Amino acid sequence: MQFLEKVKLIKKEEPVMAKKNPEDIPVYWFENSDSVSHRFHFESDGHLSMKVVDDARPVPQKMVESFLNKFFPSGYPYSVNEGYLRYTQFRALQHLSSAALSVLSTQSLLFAAGLRPTPAQATVVSWILKDGMQHVGKLICSNLGARMDSEPKRWRVLADVLYDIGTGLELVSPLCPHLFLEMAGLGNFAKGMATVAARATRLPIYSSFAKEGNLSDIFAKGEAISTLFNVAGIGIGIQLSSTICSSMEGKLVVGSILSVVHVFSVVEQMRGVPINTLNPQRTALIVANFLKTGKVPSPADLRFQENLMFPERPIQEAGNVKVGRALHKAVKPSEVQKLKEVFVEEKFLLSHGKSCTDMVLEHDATGEDALRGWLVAAYAKSMKNMYNDPDDIILQDAYDRMYDVFSPFLSQVQAKGWYTDRFLDGTGTRFAR
Repeated sequence: MQFLEKVKLIKKEEPVMAKKNPEDIPVYWFENSDSVSHRFHFESDGHLSMKVVDDARPVPQKMVESFLNKFFPSGYPYSVNEGYLRYTQFRALQHLSSAALSVLSTQSLLFAAGLRPTPAQATVVSWILKDGMQHVGKLICSNLGARMDSEPKRWRVLADVLYDIGTGLELVSPLCPHLFLEMAGLGNFAKGMATVAARATRLPIYSSFAKEGNLSDIFAKGEAISTLFNVAGIGIGIQLSSTICSSMEGKLVVGSILSVVHVFSVVEQMRGVPINTLNPQRTALIVANFLKTGKVPSPADLRFQENLMFPERPIQEAGNVKVGRALHKAVKPSEVQKLKEVFVEEKFLLSHGKSCTDMVLEHDATGEDALRGWLVAAYAKSMKNMYNDPDDIILQDAYDRMYDVFSPFLSQVQAKGWYTDRFLDGTGTRFAR
């Protein structure tokens, strides 16, 4: 009995399989894109890891894409506005030529001072020679900030012209060593102004390319491009100063060529920048295009029409309007009240002269107000060429005509991406009622 009970009690237990928790099962998948296979895997802590399993891209393609990832904004070209590639190409050439020219000019300065430096020494001392008069140039140029807001492209070009003037003075300094201090001081004075102008205009230029709130990314990648080609330019400058530019004649020839390339590059850069803020020139071009074709150009379309060096030149098709003169200079005291009666609810006054039309803006006038005033001036200009009516009647008829077309016109302007909340006239000369 005891034996049978023992037999019943001793049973072979089958091994129990442990049930796996679904959360413990590894989750992974593969994705293929442009000849590259990636394995994505969720770690136990929830972190997503990625590993390249297979990369069938040719080596040149890998190098190009690696360069784009390091020096272009994420998501390029869809994350930036039109013109960014052109801007970057010429910016690289600008920094390459500028850095090479800087090495040559610094070496010339040291020769003029009676030293015989090696090319490497010239690059080190260049940082010391930026002090002194350069700070004076920075202080003077800092007072022109409002004008730079209005015309960042123009001032960016002027910055590089000033820089080349400074380096040019340094290059020729060995020809007059007794004037070393004067030449070096004036050269660094020009470079100081150039530094402020270049830095002050950098943000509005970068902002014009930002498309998805990625201004910081564009800024960082733009500075990376500048650093890369500055280093390359210093290397080229060292090589040139040891070979072709070891003589004064070689420095003058190569320096002139580099200066031309430098200015040409920055001009082409600025032609590629689609700035969408309203200033006098862009407002006049928008109105001129609208009156001629019935359509408003986008910032990308208008960039090639801008006059970079003489933006204040009046545009005849837009009424030959000039902005910025003081009220007492632009309008006769006897006419002020008459004009206020014509433009009762407006934040601008117009006064026709012999060669141009002065527009004076109220202190809080926006881009919309400037557009309204420009349309009135343009219509009045064309009416004056056809009719012999008094100026007040012509202005009233032009104002009525502007009022009829302004709503659809403004809708077009805003739909094309223009920023109308502000008007950047750059002078700060306005009036208060």
